[in-house]
Amino acid sequence: MTESRLDRPPRPDDIAPAPTAADRTAWARADRMARPTRLARLRERLLEADVDAYFGVRSENVRYLTGFILGDGEDRVAGSSGWFLVGSNEVVLFADSRYAIQAAREAPGARIEPVYGDLEKRWPELMASLGARRVAVEADHVSHGTWEKLAAAAPDVELVPAAGWVEAQRAVKEPAETVRIAAACSVADLALAALLPEIRVGVTERELAFRLEWLMRTGGADGLAFDVACLAGPEAALPHGSPGDRAVTRGQVLLFDFGAQIDGYRSDMTRTLFVGEPSARDLAIYELVAEAQASTIDGIAAAIRTGAALPSGRAADGLARAVINAAGHGGHFGHGTGHGIGLATHELPSLGRMATDEPLPSPTVFSVEPGVYLDGEMGVRIEDLVAIDVAAGRCIRLTNFPREVVVVDG
Repeated sequence: MTESRLDRPPRPDDIAPAPTAADRTAWARADRMARPTRLARLRERLLEADVDAYFGVRSENVRYLTGFILGDGEDRVAGSSGWFLVGSNEVVLFADSRYAIQAAREAPGARIEPVYGDLEKRWPELMASLGARRVAVEADHVSHGTWEKLAAAAPDVELVPAAGWVEAQRAVKEPAETVRIAAACSVADLALAALLPEIRVGVTERELAFRLEWLMRTGGADGLAFDVACLAGPEAALPHGSPGDRAVTRGQVLLFDFGAQIDGYRSDMTRTLFVGEPSARDLAIYELVAEAQASTIDGIAAAIRTGAALPSGRAADGLARAVINAAGHGGHFGHGTGHGIGLATHELPSLGRMATDEPLPSPTVFSVEPGVYLDGEMGVRIEDLVAIDVAAGRCIRLTNFPREVVVVDG
């Protein structure tokens, strides 16, 4: 592959601006208008499965279906607040006294129940109020202990495992969801562009990670999608490593994996930069990873352009993997090629060897992030978010920070 190198590093004014207050007002309105349809689709699934209600505990799902928001990590202290039931005609949201005002404000269409450490005691009456005899349960997220207590509390109510029902719904993105993911991408793009002049020999991974976080938070992000990874030289061979007090030295790669959060929706990008002029080996690895990423994106775009069926997540992964395998680095690429993103950083659809053979959904948003990792030496990953919409004939990158070779402190 021919080397592609930027003539100059990107500047913040090259990238789309952060969202405005008017944008946020429009997104809130779009969510309110979308929730009845989201609930109707879930209720159709209940009818198909011959169950009377759905019991959920996942914070992303309660936000998607009701509007009630728990901040990152808040679910660990909220108890059963934020758990919910969807019946044929009613939505019930659990909220103890700490969250009652917020729940009434954010989920005005739900019946708020003050459940506080007594769910199993309240369970029979809650089931009776919904006329529920068979209940679908978020089996991937409800603990075994909770399941056993609820089963014992109402022996006449059958609990039915329901893994991934709402997650499959969330994989198909509404326009206002994709716009928020794109906005989160822009905030992250801007932050890395602003950081580039500060990257120099001697600065530590941790200092750069903290600075990048600061630039995202002050550049429009409501929060982080996940903790910032900044990994230099041999540490870049750890796909999910953490920044340390290691100083950047000349001749190393410098890998950033990070994302912003806007109105609940997340971005995720990885860029591998070069500190000083790259070696021929490192440059070849970078170009190989770029070629593998392009193979997956181009393959999906071609299917949309020609009207062919979309590839499955497994097939999309195979396009990138074939490029890396052919270059003799198959053993250096162990993770999947991508994942869906939205209210959670990792969600459906999956692009990997263990993904299903079902075609990718549409419209949807996912990452494409192949990598090559040489233990003890270096690693390269390039990650962009891609939005596809078959009906609109669209396959676009939402990540706009350049993918060409970027050399810093040269």
